[in-house]
Parts: sequence; C-alpha cells; structure tokens
Amino acid sequence: MNRLNGKTALITGAARGLGAAIARRYYEEGARVLVNDLDLAAASETARALDGLAFAADVSDASAVNEMFEAVDAQVGALDILVNNAGISGLEGNSDLLRVRSERSQRQQQEIAAGGPVETHLDVTIGVTDEAWHRMIGVHLNGTFFCTRAALHIMNRNAHGGAIINMGSIMGTAGGEASPHYSAAKGGILGLTRALARELASRHIRVNAIAPGWIDTDMTAPLGPLREKLAALTPLRRFGDVDDIAWAAVYLASDEAKYMTGQVISPNGGYVMSQ
Repeated sequence: MNRLNGKTALITGAARGLGAAIARRYYEEGARVLVNDLDLAAASETARALDGLAFAADVSDASAVNEMFEAVDAQVGALDILVNNAGISGLEGNSDLLRVRSERSQRQQQEIAAGGPVETHLDVTIGVTDEAWHRMIGVHLNGTFFCTRAALHIMNRNAHGGAIINMGSIMGTAGGEASPHYSAAKGGILGLTRALARELASRHIRVNAIAPGWIDTDMTAPLGPLREKLAALTPLRRFGDVDDIAWAAVYLASDEAKYMTGQVISPNGGYVMSQ
C-alpha cells in the first residue's frame, strides 16, 4: 500500500481493460488517477469509482492531446506518472477477417507438418489498406509520442522527476505473422522508449515499457478458437489476467524501480523469453 502515495497519474485508454486495471491499482497505492478515453462517459464512470478525473481525447490527434494536457495542467497542475496505454487491435468489428486468417494459418501449419509444399499463404500485408496502416500507427505510436510530448510540458517542472510507462507488446519484439501494422507500431514504441529514457534521464524522468503477452481482455476476446492454440504455445499454458500487467505498471511507477529506465518488462507466461 501507498507505493504511489501523493503521485498524480494519467492513464490513456483507461475506461476499461488494461488501462482500467492499472488505474485501479494506482488508486489503491495512493495515486490521484486521471482517466483518459475516447468515450468521456465511460472514462467518467471509471474515474468516479477511483475518486479521479476523466478526460476525453483521441490520442492520435495531436491537437486533442494538447488540449487534454492543457486541461490537466489547469485543473490539476501536476503530473508525476504517464501511462501510454491506449490502443486498438485493428480487428474491431471484423471477426470475419480474424476467422479467415485463422483458417489460413491452420491450413499452412498442416501443409508444413505434412512436409509441404506450402500452398496456403497468409497474405496479410497485401491486404492492409492505407487507412488501416495509418490508424494503427496513429493510435499506438503517434499517440504515445503526442501524449509524451504534451505531458513533458508539465512533468519537466517536477524537481523530483517522474515516470513514463509505454505499452508495447510481444509482437513488437517477436513480430506477428498476421499483424504487420500492429507489430510495427509496437516495435516503434520500444525504440521510442529507449530514446526517451536516454534524453529524459537528466530530468530524472524514467521511461520504461511493458510488453504484454496474451492477456484476457476485450481486445483478445474475438480470438475465439485461437485462444486455445495460443495458450498451448505459452509455457504457463494460459492467458494472463489484467493484474499481471497492472502490477508491473505499479512497480515501474514506484520508487522500487528507481534504477530502471529504458527497459522492457514482459509478463507473457514464457511465450517470448527475450526482450
């Protein structure tokens, strides 16, 4: 308890899922919680339960992000912790696309197991539209940059420094055969994390990333039958839960991690063992 006592933390995409879990644990550890989401009503509901404040903004929109942090500065006047969590899967409302990719992957694996030739190809990249690519990069990578840039106008005033935590993914390290744009965005976030860690060390602002594995959330729910296969490929033989990520975020924001910067923590059940 009280590991974040007296700190003010803003978590993006925190109306539900990982963001809400992080916000809840931060609140329990003594932080004042600021909840961001596209949906102000949903953000307000989460914030009310945590005695916090809600702010609506599309993190891929630089102007909206700047306005949000100006409001944070005006209403709160301080910011110690930023968690860049907002994200999309790219499969929202498109379960048919996931089904097709899953079927192709299964057929390809069967052909490989039979000794070939491989006649089934995933052909994901060729079907990614400009709009889908830009939206994925916009929300994940641009959003992380825009929020960090705006937050620093507040955090740079802190004599004691602060902590920035970026949400990466195992796909940013290992790559995902069916998610080139998601993998590119998350890989970019890991590179940005390291660059920021070097730059901001002089201001005592630590910057780290969390690279989750397969976690049981709304984002992974559409995976359907694939969940069993992914769990089997994970040494711990299961999906993680949101608190596996939330507690990592608590650690990175706390003084327990005062010598941690530019690092990637990856709660993933052993799915990827090198970050």
